[in-house]
Amino acid sequence: MKNPDLRQKLYQMFILGTDGDGWRDALKNNLGGIIFFTYDIKTPNQFQALTKMCKDLCSTPPFLSIDQEGGRVERTENIHKGKKYLSARFSAENGDAFIKKQTEEISAELKDFGINMNFAPCCDVDTNPKNPIIGERSYSSNPKEVAHFAQIAAQIYRENKIIPCAKHFPGHGDADKDSHLTLPEISLDFETYEKLHIAPFKQMIDNGIETIMAAHLHVPYFEKEMIPTSLSFNALSYLRNELGFKGVILSDDMIMKGVEAFGPVDACEMGIRAGINVFIYRNSSPQTISIIENIYQKALKDKDLAFRIQEAYEKISDLKNKFLI
Repeated sequence: MKNPDLRQKLYQMFILGTDGDGWRDALKNNLGGIIFFTYDIKTPNQFQALTKMCKDLCSTPPFLSIDQEGGRVERTENIHKGKKYLSARFSAENGDAFIKKQTEEISAELKDFGINMNFAPCCDVDTNPKNPIIGERSYSSNPKEVAHFAQIAAQIYRENKIIPCAKHFPGHGDADKDSHLTLPEISLDFETYEKLHIAPFKQMIDNGIETIMAAHLHVPYFEKEMIPTSLSFNALSYLRNELGFKGVILSDDMIMKGVEAFGPVDACEMGIRAGINVFIYRNSSPQTISIIENIYQKALKDKDLAFRIQEAYEKISDLKNKFLI
């Protein structure tokens, strides 16, 4: 889209799901992208038609995104007829060649469906056996192994013109709660946290990862108050300034309970001011659309907020020019 206005730039900062009626009109308003779940994928032909319709509705090429990790996070499982991709842990146990082969298979499938962004690989280090949400989604309990395997996967996605995403910064592996249900707190001393959990993200940044997803978890080193990393200016400034990340920072799903306490509009505004470039909402309900419109009205009167939107838009445009245009 040539010369988008502030509202259209703001819409570029959102990836919405099809659960709700707002996504079609949002695409016409220059929505950044769509995230697809298992319920969106009924047959290959039907899903191809859906992704094509999303492209046709949007004047700027949209992110057509998915969580396709393998194992228990696999959105195309209903159309595989018995075939299933292995999770990160079990694919890592089979070694480099297996990860390369499986990631090539995932890439080919996603490309065939029109998908251009995969929220993988997980860079979480599996250090807490009581973790209810990571477990086998992690390649290993060793940060060097996590970084090694994640880089293999990211490079294959990149070569296939699928945008990879390192998640869940600053590392969800030591949590003992599920951020879908509450706001976990990880209270490791920060030197240990850096060596164990942040190290794979640093390695991915050094190797050119294009996007990183910020987790809804509280790390006291960054914020004394119970503020999640995804809304923390200190945490995202550390990601930019200390780790040197220049790419696009995404939030984890903003419908999750880990950010619920901050209120829908306030949480989004906090995220923008903290440095989030793209927000994921698994639905496109009237409430979700109203969040975007409320932020737009605020930005018309707030130069700092408008500046943050412009910054995000430029990073999103650079990423889309690299992969989608």
